[in-house]
Formats: sequence, structure tokens, C-alpha cells
Amino acid sequence: MSQQTVNTKGLNFARMNTADGVSPFDLFKYDYRTSVIKKPDGSVVFEMKNVEVPEGWSQVATDILAQKYFRKAGVPQADGSLGCESSVKEVTHRLAACWKSWGEKYGYFENASDAQVFYDELIYSLLNQESAPNSPQWFNTGLHNSYAIAGKPQGHYFVDPDTEKLMKSTSAYERPQPHACFILSVDDDLVNEGGIMDLWVREARIFKYGSGVGTNFSKVRGSGEKLSGGGTSSGLMSFLRIGDRSAGAIKSGGTTRRAAKMVCLDLDHPDAMEFIQWKSTEERKVAALIAAGYSNDYEGEAYNTVSGQNSNNSVRIPHSFFHKLEKGESWDFIARSNGEVMNSMPAKEVWDAISDAAWACADPGVQYDDTINEWHTCPEGGRINASNPCSEYMFLDNTACNLASLNLRKFFYEDSKTFDMEKFEYSARLWTTVLEISVLMAQFPSKEVAQLSYDYRTLGLGYANLGSVLMSAGIPYDSSEATAICGAITAILTGTAYATSAEMAAVKGPFRMYEKNKKHMLRVIRNHRYAAYNTPLAFEGLGIKPVCLDEKHCPDYLLKAACNAWDKAAQWGEKYGFRNAQSTVIAPTGTIGLLMDCDTTGIEPDFALVKYKKLSGGGYFKIVNQTVPVALKHLGYDVKQTQDIVDYAKGHQTFKGAPHINHDSLTALGFNDADLAKLESEAPMAFEIGFVFNQYSLGEETLQRLGFDTAQYNNPRFNMLQALGFTREQIAECNDFVTGTMTIEGAPHLKEEHYSVFDCANKCGDKSVRFIHANAHIRMMAAAQPFLSGAISKTINLPNEASVDEIKECYHLSWSLGLKSNALYRDGSKLSQPLSNKSETEEDNTEEKATASTDSAAAPKVASVGELTPEMVLEAAKRILSESPDTKFKRQLSNIVEKKRLPNRRNGFTQKGRVGGQTIFVRTGEYDDGTLGEIFIDMHKEGASFRSLMNCFSIAVSVGLQYGVPLEEFVDKFAFTRFEPSGMVEGHPNVKNATSIVDYIFRLLGFEYLRREDLVQVKPSDLRAPEAVEVPVVSEFRPVFNPEPAPSVSAAQAVVSSEPLRSKFDMQDHMREIQSDAPACNVCGHITVRSGTCYKCLNCGNSLGCS
Repeated sequence: MSQQTVNTKGLNFARMNTADGVSPFDLFKYDYRTSVIKKPDGSVVFEMKNVEVPEGWSQVATDILAQKYFRKAGVPQADGSLGCESSVKEVTHRLAACWKSWGEKYGYFENASDAQVFYDELIYSLLNQESAPNSPQWFNTGLHNSYAIAGKPQGHYFVDPDTEKLMKSTSAYERPQPHACFILSVDDDLVNEGGIMDLWVREARIFKYGSGVGTNFSKVRGSGEKLSGGGTSSGLMSFLRIGDRSAGAIKSGGTTRRAAKMVCLDLDHPDAMEFIQWKSTEERKVAALIAAGYSNDYEGEAYNTVSGQNSNNSVRIPHSFFHKLEKGESWDFIARSNGEVMNSMPAKEVWDAISDAAWACADPGVQYDDTINEWHTCPEGGRINASNPCSEYMFLDNTACNLASLNLRKFFYEDSKTFDMEKFEYSARLWTTVLEISVLMAQFPSKEVAQLSYDYRTLGLGYANLGSVLMSAGIPYDSSEATAICGAITAILTGTAYATSAEMAAVKGPFRMYEKNKKHMLRVIRNHRYAAYNTPLAFEGLGIKPVCLDEKHCPDYLLKAACNAWDKAAQWGEKYGFRNAQSTVIAPTGTIGLLMDCDTTGIEPDFALVKYKKLSGGGYFKIVNQTVPVALKHLGYDVKQTQDIVDYAKGHQTFKGAPHINHDSLTALGFNDADLAKLESEAPMAFEIGFVFNQYSLGEETLQRLGFDTAQYNNPRFNMLQALGFTREQIAECNDFVTGTMTIEGAPHLKEEHYSVFDCANKCGDKSVRFIHANAHIRMMAAAQPFLSGAISKTINLPNEASVDEIKECYHLSWSLGLKSNALYRDGSKLSQPLSNKSETEEDNTEEKATASTDSAAAPKVASVGELTPEMVLEAAKRILSESPDTKFKRQLSNIVEKKRLPNRRNGFTQKGRVGGQTIFVRTGEYDDGTLGEIFIDMHKEGASFRSLMNCFSIAVSVGLQYGVPLEEFVDKFAFTRFEPSGMVEGHPNVKNATSIVDYIFRLLGFEYLRREDLVQVKPSDLRAPEAVEVPVVSEFRPVFNPEPAPSVSAAQAVVSSEPLRSKFDMQDHMREIQSDAPACNVCGHITVRSGTCYKCLNCGNSLGCS
């Protein structure tokens, strides 16, 4: 049972998972593994051998520990030398021992026994992947305590707990810097301390150590406001552009530029409209620069030229704006210097501008200013003006927050579908204590942050893996039961954290500013409690009533635990006060979520059902999300049915028993046992079975034995399965059996009413049509928000076809449900990311009926229609056309020529190249006989004029090819055309120079389809065969050609390789199709996925954003 009384002498900790006299390290079995991080091209970024981790840890978790969290220098070794950490035991010990040491030193525990239990339980919690602190703790905590590592001071400050005086640090590591989230202020002053230029220096110190910072710039005068020395202000935007450049130059942690900075602005600022449209305007500039020939890479010249690329932007919207919007009134923009109205415009136009900009480029996000401040525990210290970059930490300016998260899956009993409340509450209390001790021992990057963080002691405990828990329980993410469970778990977490804070206040006293803010904080605590008891009429001082705990759909044991937690928090808080002004947030848990092997982060649903498990030393194999079989069991499916459904999604990963293409049919074609064994070894890693049937998997000897010569299987368009006699339908059916559909939609046995249990944030696989609607994400956030001190880091994805009105609906719904903030991303909206087209424009299904008539209908018949040969028809047509002067007749005769339709599933290749520094993708589609039927050209961002022209040009050429215009005609007409960009060609082994983009395209097509060696600078005979065909790809999958792609192309599909033999659909392309906005990891180059408002890399664990 949970603790019911408070010991004012010190905290007591009973044992939950450990035992007296038994080392917590001895409760686990360990492996020694090799950690290798590779780029997509196969090059090694990082490698470490003999990494000691628990047996149950995944390879990804191992890689994160080794690559990111092991200290690489200054660690004492057994032989007396200094080296690096190599065992999880070393890392977890230095963390837990440091927390224990500081806690003992300053009297947090009643006795040494409690301190030892605290240490043991933390070790168990970390090793069992039940919890993890934010990355700065792993980087910095315990280095001095365990290894006596010292370093020169870096300009940090701290408040001495003994004297309560502000001190300057004398060492870089004696006091760690465990905080990830910062909020800084800026005054309307140019050069003095606390002013605009000083802010860039303060930001630099935070960025340097890998953390993120947010600032509200509303104090800065707008454009046209008067200056004290005469003249007028140049306006806020000029300074924001400087700050953006500064952040981009420093890069967070020395590597990351993305999401390290949050720029907030009140909606009534004179420059608010320009701020709202800032990023969308900059994106249009990028489009123009790319059209002029500049590189379209995210780090290229076009993007480096414009501003606004290094921050998340948010506007702060008060309740009054929505009231004016509803009444159709005007909105005023207020001067900062004298409070006068500088400008007014209809609120609807402002709302339209916000929504249009968010639709166009995903910025600005919105923060609901009054809602945030109505839940503010310490308004006597000032208003809450800003947030950290990920929007979960919202508190006073010049404060910081350190984070930790609990892995909900570790507290959930899958058999009974219940949470272990005793263990969950125990862990919440344990980690609240850790975070409080971390404030005690921390140093901070400025005097103001050090002082206020000591005065208010804000914490950020959260959780991860809710989406996985819900799916494993067979509960749809968008159901009322799911939101009720989310609300209850969040209520229990925060109630327990505040109760623990009150318990620590009984021992150490409340935070310094508690008495000034006591009535406000107790009002907020009561409102949390009212939400748990579902008594909306009791709320105090709230303009928007939050979503209360849904007692109708919430399991009784969770409802009872939630109410008990808030009873305790309110009662103990009234008596002892609170040690901390805030206690909980929902953070992205990007890297630490992977370290804990969480399937989902924060309150996110899963992003895909089929995933790729990393192998030691590199490589992946395909697995279904492990919650799927558990969910199917809970839904009543037996073992055989479950296996069939799982196999439908991930494939059987074997050719044994496959339809059409199996061991029997292949043996009959000449495959021997060794060949079949090779195929079986490749099947678990294959994305399509065509990738397995090539010379790389089977060997040239096998292909030659089967009757194929070198010229055949080295041809980029060679399809071995078709060459063996299998039809497209047979290949497709076998492909679904072996490699799977990536979705459960249409799976055998699965009832349609159960589909919603397995819905993800995105569509899963080509056959999937389902995904979780944006409103469901918002309602899940709304269920959690009334029980959090801070807010929720989450970006809500919308499909590309979403309208501006849907953006408005999402933002308005978020406000009406009491959220504190919201960030939306419309798939493919940013020009800095490739647009992933999910569907192609359907060809007209109505066949054109060819008719022909001539003025000489009564002409004598030479032969019956059935007797005419193709040669006779061609000869007659030529004669009539050459002899007849009637152009009308010629046009009528030409109508006989039908458009030759391409097959629905067709061969082709994608070629990436660079002409004069300009990246271009050429994609082809072929008829069954291998002749060219269509081309697609991608070379600029969506919306660029030149891209549109090239699209129209490629359509015109494709139509001509399909109506019988010979490719030779196009090649002869367009090769050697001259215009910019032109010059050196990169990416093609034979074409090395082109006089224009069009020249490059038709040199390429002439060489690949007509074997026109006169068009290339390097003849095929000049290339060594291995260099021409062997291209390393991600996860050590072997390169292969002829993936039989879908007939449309986009940048996301085309950004594959410069080599024609590489398959378009490797793991990186799979990740792009799941989430097209995600950038590549700056550490290892792999495609990242969303994590809150940031991104995380599933290959190396890197977080693109603040730590």
C-alpha cells in the first residue's frame, strides 16, 4: 500500500524490487555486445566492442548507451590508466551514487539504510528500463563524484544550499548541469545585460551543452515605434533574424540546429502579422532561389540564405481573441512603448493568417496564454510568457527544468490488463526525489536562472509508452476508454509527485517563494483534484473548463487511485506546503524512450505496426510491433489466428508454402538446395521478393546455371522473376505472403470492428487507408492536460490533403478543450522536406473508342479486315497520308492511333544526379517489353516554377511516348540543348557533363534505353563491373534493381540513389513514406521520426532538438 503518513525527520524508502544484502546488479544477466552505428552508405560512424548490457536490452538501446551516454575519457581503468566507460553498471552507478550522495549530504533521507534502498531501487529501475532521466543527466551527472573528473569553469552559477548565496562555479563537473529545458527573458534594450544582444550570449551557453531555450519577445518594440534617442525602431523581426543566425551558427550541442529554440510572441504585438507569416514568406524565397539554380538541400545555399530555419515559432493567444473572433470584432495591435493601439484588423483575418501559415509551413504553433496562466502556481513571481522548444515546460522566465520519464509498459500486467498501482506510485515518488536532488546539485548557465531555479525548484516527471499499453490491452487510441485511462494515469503520476513534494517540504521546507504564492498554488492543486473527482462546477478561476476524469469509462481501480493521489497531495500540501512549484510534464522522450525500448513516446500512438529490429553489428530484420500479438490475444483470437494475422502484416519471411513462387516451383526451374538456402536467409530482411532474386543474393554462378547471361542480369531493368515466367499477379501474391502487407487491414480472421485497435499515427503500408484523426490526438492531450503541471510535447500530423479550415478546427478545438498549446504538421507542407505523394492521379479508365472515317468510304476493298496484316495497314496509311492533301483526313486517321496504356504495375528505375550543382531525380516507367512509356522529373521543391515546368514537360514527353512517338525522336531533338544549370554531372557512372538539364535527361534516356554510347562521356567498357553495380545501402541490405514501383513519383520516393542498380525501396524510403517531413539524422544519416515536437533517430538514438 502507498504511504499514508509523513516522516518529518527524512524520507523513508521500503524495498519494492530489491532485497537486503543482494546487489541490484546481480538481479540481471548480462551480454557483451558490439555497438556499430552506420550511415546509409555503410560507412561506420561509431564502433565499440564488449559493451556490457542486460540481456533483455535491444541493440538500439545498447547503441544509445555506448554512443551517447558512455563517458569516453577520464574514467579510471583496472590497470590504473584512464579510458572510457564500457558497462551499463558503471553508468547507472555514477548516476545513482551521485543522487544518493547529494541526498545524504543535505539530509533528504532519515538514515543510511533509506539512502541505500534509494540507490538500489534506482539501479534496478534503470537496468530494468522502467525509467530514465533526460540526456544531460547521462552526460554530466556523477563524473566528478565517481571519477573525480574536473574541468575549467564554463561560466555557470549555483545557489549554495547552506548559505543560500548565489555563487560562481569553480569547476565544470563538480556540480553537474542536468537540466534540458530553459526559458530566458529579453528586455527592450539593445546592448545592456538582459537585453537583446545579451540574449544571444545566454542562448549560446545553453546551445553549447545540447539544451534548448524558449523566449517571449513581446517586450521588444515593434516596427515604427519611437526610440528614446529619436527616430523609430527597426522592429522586432530584424532582431529575430539576427538571433536565428546566431542559433544556426552555434547549433545545439555542437551538432543539432533543429528545434533548439522557441520564439514566442503575444498576438497583440505590433509586428505579430509579420511574425505569423515569417516562415511561410521565407519558404517562398527558398522556392525562388531553388528555381534560380541553388541547391535544394536543407543545409544548402537556398536555406542558408533565408532566415527562420532554426526555431519553432508560437503565437500566444488569449481568450479575448477567440471571443472577438466569435463576435466578428476587430483585433488591436498594441505599441510596447506607450500602450497605444498601432493598428487594428478583423480578428477573422488574423485567424486566417495564422491558419494559412500553419497550413503552408507548420508554423506558427499556438500557445493559449490565458489557459496557461490560469493554471500558474506562482503568479506573484510574474506571468508565464514562454515555453521550452518542445512546449512541455511552461513557467517563469529565467528558469529551468530537468526531466525524467517512466516506461508505462513496465507497470502494466498484460494478462490482466491492469496497472500495478503500488509499483507505479513507488516509482513516481522515487523519481520525484531524484529530480528534486538534481535541482540541489545543479549549476546553471546564468545568474538569473540559477537563482530562480533554486527559488522555485520546478521538476518535469513524465511517462512514455501509453500508446503501446493501449494497443496491447486491445483498446483503440481514439476511444473514450483510452482517454479515460490516459487521464487517470496522468492524475496518479502528478498527484503522487505533488504528494512527494509536500513530503519533502515537511523535511526540507517548501520552496523559497511558496509563501508568496501559497493561495495560488493551493487553488491550482484544488482544481487538479476537482478534475479527478469530475466536479466541473467547483473549478476556481478558470476561463476554460478542462476535461474531467471520465468515471463512466475509467476502470474503478484507476479512478480510486487518482482520487486518492490528489486527496493526499491536497491534504499534505495544505499542511506542509510544497518543495516544488511544478512537478510533471509530458516530454518527447526521444532518445531515452529508445533507451527504455519504448514502442511509443509520451502519449503518442505508434507510428507503424511493422518495424525493423536492429542486429548487433548492423543490419535489421522485420518484426511486428510486439503489442500486436498481445492485443489479438485480448481480443479473443487464438494462437493460430494470431499467427496468421501477424504473418499477413510482416510476411511469413519464407518461401516455403508460398503461392506460385515456392521451393517446389523453384526446384522445377533449376534451383538447388544451396540456392533455396540463400533465398531463405535473405527473406526476413526483404522489402519485396524481387530484391532477393538477383546476382547479389544468389551469385552469378547460379544465374548462369539458370540460363541467364551477364548482359541480362547486369541490365538495370532485368526482372529475374518475370524472366523465369512468373506473372505480375503471381509475384504480387507471393510478395504479400513472404514480405507482408505492413498492415492488418484485410488480414484473415481479423474482424473489422477491431481495426481501430491497431490504428497508428500514419497509414501503414500501401494497402492501408486508416490512421488516427487529428481530433483524437487533441482529445487524448485534453484528457491528460488537467493533471499536468506543465504541458505536452506533441506534434499532430495531418494528411497532405488537409484544408486550412481543418487547421482552424484543430487549433480552436484545442483551445476549447483546455490545452495549453498545439503544434500541427500537414504532411509535406514544408518546402525543406520532400513531399511524399500517397496516391497517383488515376488514369482515365474509360478506353477511347477509335473511329476512322474517310471521304472515300465507298472505295473498293482489297481484303477483309480479318485478312489485313499490320504491315499492310502501315503501308496503306503511309500511302494515303503522302498522297492526300486533306489535313482533316490526316487528323481523322491519326485518331485511329490509341494511347498505349502502361501496365498498372511497371518496371523502371530512379536515377539521382546533380547537374551544375542542381539535384535532379529522373524516374522512368516501362511497358512489359522494356520500352520506355513515361518519365517523371523532380528537381525543385513543391511550388517552384521550374519544377512545375519540368513536370509539364515530362507529361508531354510521356504522352508522346504512349501515342507512339519514338524515343529516338525526342533524344535527337532535345539532346545538346543549352541553358542553365549546366556543367559537370554527378551521380551517373557514364554521363559526366551536360549542357542543360534537358540535355542530361535525354543523354541518360538515350544511353539507358537506346544504348546510345555516343551520348555519354564514359563508355561502359571503361568502368569496372564491381564499381558500376555494387552500392552499399542501409542496414547492409544488398543492392538490387527492378523493384516494380508504382507509376507516380515524388521527391520522397525518388531520393534514393545515384546508382541505377540500387532499389528505390530500402529502409530509408520506408521511413520517408511513413513520415515524409522527417529529416535525416545529422549523426548517422538515417531518416528520423517525430518525437513530440522534435525528431529522433531509430538507428543511433540521436535527438534532433533539445536534449
